[in-house]
Amino acid sequence: MVADCTTIWNDCLEIVKESVGEENYNTWFKPIVPLRVEGDVLTIQVPSQFFYEWLEDNYVNILKKAIHKALGDDGRLEYSVIVDSGNTKVPPVTVNYPNGVIGKRNGNGHDGDYSPFTLRALNPQTVNSRLNPSYSFDNFVEGDCNRLARSAGVAVAKKPGVTSFNPLMLYGGVGVGKTHLVQAIGNEIKSNMPEKIVLYVDQNDFTTQFLNALQNHKLQEFQNFYLQVDLLILDDVQFLAGREKTQEMFFHIFNQLHQSGKQVIMTSDCPPRDMKGFQERLLSRFKWGLTADLQEPDFETKLAIIHRKMQADGIDIPTEVAEYLAYSVDTNLRDMEGVLNSLIFHATLLKKEIDLDLAKEVLKNIIKEIQSDVSVDFIQKTVSEYFKVDLEAMKGKGKKREIVIPRQVAMYFCKRYTQLTLALIGENFGGRDHSTVIHALESVEDMMKTDSNFKSSVEELGKKLKMRMN
Repeated sequence: MVADCTTIWNDCLEIVKESVGEENYNTWFKPIVPLRVEGDVLTIQVPSQFFYEWLEDNYVNILKKAIHKALGDDGRLEYSVIVDSGNTKVPPVTVNYPNGVIGKRNGNGHDGDYSPFTLRALNPQTVNSRLNPSYSFDNFVEGDCNRLARSAGVAVAKKPGVTSFNPLMLYGGVGVGKTHLVQAIGNEIKSNMPEKIVLYVDQNDFTTQFLNALQNHKLQEFQNFYLQVDLLILDDVQFLAGREKTQEMFFHIFNQLHQSGKQVIMTSDCPPRDMKGFQERLLSRFKWGLTADLQEPDFETKLAIIHRKMQADGIDIPTEVAEYLAYSVDTNLRDMEGVLNSLIFHATLLKKEIDLDLAKEVLKNIIKEIQSDVSVDFIQKTVSEYFKVDLEAMKGKGKKREIVIPRQVAMYFCKRYTQLTLALIGENFGGRDHSTVIHALESVEDMMKTDSNFKSSVEELGKKLKMRMN
């Protein structure tokens, strides 16, 4: 059979040579390897997906003429595309594209539209999109920390695959709302465009599916499935780092979805420029659309999230409790949700109203820093010595900048490392009210974002205080 397929392909090449120049022939036809011929179907192997797509885009008519002359009017061409070249230990991975454009006919006996796959069509009404219906734009709290990302998400939800935000890459730390936002986009599209096939999958499931397909020789079925999707959401794409074969497959799926006007959304813990262990050509595609970050929420956004969560559960939370939680839980929103759930549970179990004492009791078992025995006096003394300002002046009512900034920093650490309310912290700084303390905390957070030297000073002070705690 090897000799037969080689002879047939050589006959095809004679016809090709008449239609293309020597340079194009050497570039696009010499690397092709004939694999087998079965009846009216000749299978050839090409070195990459791009190679295959270039042949289909630029040499369809020439190949059609050649294959029909070599195998007759019913002759067809099948591609075996190398998607991973392998190495000395691992053989190459290939994907077969049957029923190629050459000789494919529709029911009337005429050449039909090209589709390289024999598809089992997915039904958008029954396919499992793997979305959590509780995630929506309505319950996603907007703030300065996520406004760009949310606006882009709304635009994509209205016109998936049509805007310049394709792909849409959202990045940020743990618990800042990336998964909520991308699933809100998916739910919005499913609601308003029921004919669209939407699929949410995290990289772990994608990788597991790919490896199973690889082991069971079902790569084609795996790829066929994903190419039917109108909106593909891949969560935590950064964990594809170092997975060469999985990246290769995702690269081809991404290319074909994008070229077909389908929408791709991804999340990551960092922007593409900081991703390590990725193929450069894949990273370049991540940058084609829009990359938007979600940052840790500021104080107001945290307050809004707390009130929204508690209202959804039918609970009215006192303002002082919400403020206490907003400043005490400074890790991420996922932790905040866990604290709120725990607070609701304790209030229900103990049949108590939610108040500041209950909130402190709940947090005491969750956040270690709140268990500190660092005193306000120690914090004030440590901060005044660090900034070389008079202790009594820092605690007093002076408004000079060299006094105000250390005072605000001391308030910041009092909130972070003691269980005092905002009002009580203010009492320890010249009888100031809680709104002044809130302003101080916000000022410190803002300065840490814009002034790296100031941020380093605060972090150094934090280390000094933690040494006392330990």
